[in-house]
Amino acid sequence: MPTFTAPTLTTFAQSLFEAARVPASDAGVVARSLVEANLCGHDSHGVMRVPQYIDFLRKGTYKPGVPLTPMSETPAVLAADANWGLGQVQAYRLLDKLVPKAKMLGVAAGTLRNCGHVGRLGEYAEFAAKEKMALFAAVNSHGSGRRVAPPGGIEGRISTNPICIGAPTSGDPVVIDFGTSAAAEGKVRAQFQKKQPCPDGWLIDHTGAPCTDPAVLYNEPRGNLVPFGGSQAYKGFGLGLLLDLLCGGLSGGSCSNPSLPLPGIGNAAVFILLNPSLFGGAEHFLKETDGLSAYVRSCPTTAGIAAITLPGDPELLSKACRLVEGIPVPDGTWELIEKTARELNVALPG
Repeated sequence: MPTFTAPTLTTFAQSLFEAARVPASDAGVVARSLVEANLCGHDSHGVMRVPQYIDFLRKGTYKPGVPLTPMSETPAVLAADANWGLGQVQAYRLLDKLVPKAKMLGVAAGTLRNCGHVGRLGEYAEFAAKEKMALFAAVNSHGSGRRVAPPGGIEGRISTNPICIGAPTSGDPVVIDFGTSAAAEGKVRAQFQKKQPCPDGWLIDHTGAPCTDPAVLYNEPRGNLVPFGGSQAYKGFGLGLLLDLLCGGLSGGSCSNPSLPLPGIGNAAVFILLNPSLFGGAEHFLKETDGLSAYVRSCPTTAGIAAITLPGDPELLSKACRLVEGIPVPDGTWELIEKTARELNVALPG
């Protein structure tokens, strides 16, 4: 399994996007986002996406260098068409427009339709925290990616529809970011590329029976992901359903529907920024978030548990480790990246 430093992998990923005629500044945004996901331990949203994005660019599904087009705008709201531009580029453009609105009014909401895959939602909460703001974010798969079956069902009806909520503290923010299925589709894809089975509880086959073979998501007869929640999976499915409704309905994009191809292409998104300084006050907010974070960490632990972790801690621990030890890229993923590099005549990192 090849291993690379973050700067090496970022430079290489950027060169691949530039070779696919993505403007250099945009290529840098996407490359940094993907490698940051790898650093944080979310390989499902890391450089494994490079061949996928470049394939979409070649086919014309994704458009390099397109603008973010406002469709409707008020002092607190911006609904925008991303014109099938690269998701990370358009998501940051939206946030750049929402931040001054939230600073002025205390709250700002924005949506994206026709947007490429935006990547790991948690990075946008981390961005908001640097602006001393809280963030709610959610995406659906713009009508496609229907790989999650309702409890008791055997066919997918909604996509994995992740949700992210982040709150700043005086130190690192507390950020929760998870799909409403038992696992993100990208995590199944990662297992598929590694040729390894999935953990129990992620998948069902085409008959509805539990399954661990990741190939069931990509080959006929197709299986599906299950909602998170185990015996209470109706909670995960219910949350995913509402997020699908909001993302598709508010953005002017699409909710999950059978008229669109199954494979996911991109996202419809909802971002809501909250400025604590215009609510209970920034000082009060940080006092409370710091206090509760410390109180939770102080909880006595059961045998074998060294410490209580908060949402966001695993990513920080992974990043600290991989910045020292490097980022491993599974052989199956690297084969696809190598193939893309050869086709674009881009030299592999030494």
